[in-house]
Parts: sequence; C-alpha cells; structure tokens
Amino acid sequence: MTPQDIKAALGAGLLSFPVTHFDDAGNFKSDSYAEHVAWLSGFDAPVLFAAGGTGEFFSLTPSEVPRVVAAAKEAAGKTAIVSGCGYGTDIAIEIARSVEKVGADGILLLPHYLIDAPQEGMYQHVKRICQSVGIGVMVYNRDNSVLGVETLQRLCDECPNLIGFKDGTGDIGLVRQITATMGDRLTYLGGMPTAELFAEAYLGAGFTTYSSAVFNFVPRLAVDFYKALRAGERERCETILKDFFYPFMAIRSRRKGYAVSAVKAGVRLQGFAAGKVRPPLDDLTAEEEEMMAKLIAPWKR
Repeated sequence: MTPQDIKAALGAGLLSFPVTHFDDAGNFKSDSYAEHVAWLSGFDAPVLFAAGGTGEFFSLTPSEVPRVVAAAKEAAGKTAIVSGCGYGTDIAIEIARSVEKVGADGILLLPHYLIDAPQEGMYQHVKRICQSVGIGVMVYNRDNSVLGVETLQRLCDECPNLIGFKDGTGDIGLVRQITATMGDRLTYLGGMPTAELFAEAYLGAGFTTYSSAVFNFVPRLAVDFYKALRAGERERCETILKDFFYPFMAIRSRRKGYAVSAVKAGVRLQGFAAGKVRPPLDDLTAEEEEMMAKLIAPWKR
C-alpha cells in the first residue's frame, strides 16, 4: 500500500491490535497467532496493528517484531497490517525498515524510551524515522511523547508519508486544536485504553475512528458498538457500555497493566492459545479470569 492507501484504510472503519501469542517458554507462537489474526480479519476491521501496545511491543526484541508482522501479513488476507515501532531513533529506524521489508503497510510510532524530550528533539526523531521508510507513519501522542500543534505541522510539511495521528492523552482541547489545524492532512485515531469509553468525545473532536482492544476477543460486540456510535444510536451505545464496557473497566482497573492482561485473558477464554503476558506485566488471577468468563459468555465464538 502507498501511504495514501493506508491513510484511507485507517479511516475506513473500526481498528484493533491483536495480542501477541507466546508459548509456555515465552517464545512467539506463530501458529495460534495466525489463527487468531485470521479470525479477526473476518470482521469489519480494515486495519490490524501487529506488535502494537496491546501486542506487548515493549517486551518484544527488535528482531521479533518483523516475525510477528510477517505472520500477521500472511494470515490477514486483504486486511492491512500496521506494525508497532519505537524506542530511540536508531532502534526505531531499524525496526521500521525491518517491518517494511516483510510487507508492513505502515508503522505506528510509539513513544520513545523513558526520558522526556523537547519538541525540537521529538521533531528530529519523528522526521528521521519517517524519512527512513517509504510506508505510511502514524504518530502516537501519549505519556512522555506529546507532539505540540506547531511540531506536528512542521512534520506534516516535511514528511509526506506522515499520514496519521493517534491520541492517548485524553487532552480534548489539544486534540481538537490538532484536528482543526491539520484538517484532512491526517487520519485521526482515538487511542485511550478501552477506547469505547471515550469514543463519543473523540468523534466529536474531529477524530476519524478508534482502535478497540476488546475486538481481540469480542469482535462482534466491538463492531456492534462502533456501528451504533456512528449511526448516532445513543441508547444502544449506553446499553452496551453498561452491560459490557463498564464491568470490563472494573476488571481492567484492578491492577496496573491489566489493560493488556485482561484482553489477553479474553483471547484465551475464546479458545486461542495466546499464552501468558511477558514480564513486567502479570496475568489475571483465577478469580478475575472467572469474572471475565462470565462477562464474555454471551459473545462466545
């Protein structure tokens, strides 16, 4: 795909981030991962993000990332695959080039490692990564990597393949200024944990769509909510929020890291051998898994 092709695909519907599957020894388990990606590709998601945040990018080695992306590309059929990318500039360039070689349709640039950085430094970081590849790049504003409006404008001017902006800050004032300033130059993606809880506000702020973590294990429900949201069916959205998303939020909020761990538990409960999360995350307790099992029972595959 050209950068403009992936930009259009990103804005075409609901998006999601498959969890990365591991075997009992903690190694990437490509067979069950491919089975899971193929299942997800049968639903209405025009793009899947391989080795993203929900896919535990932070605990994958740079050499594992292209392996995960290659497996996703092979299994996804016509569904586009965007790869996670990140860390320091040179490491991110290495990852970006490696996933481009195995067929990634774009990259999502996650926050750089650990240290806070000035706007000029982040500008140079993103610019170098964009200019190292020919595929489309989406930046992710969150934590220690928050691009200001002027910085983002400079990057749009310098980097034709910068095609997307994802937000995980929850700063609606900032994101509304970005959408008003950049207009249709970018595709805008809501990226708060359990994005459905914030989707109405983000769509009102000019965002195109959002990524759904729960699509990993209840894709029919995720698509149902998305369609109701886009159709303005507020009563239906509120019913789904109360029946599923607020109880899921209660489980997710019990311990740090459960935004990933609870999703992976849901994938296992749907019958996929996704394995455990890697440290520094930890898995749900047996009691919490039972809570998850009851919650997703109406949407068992």
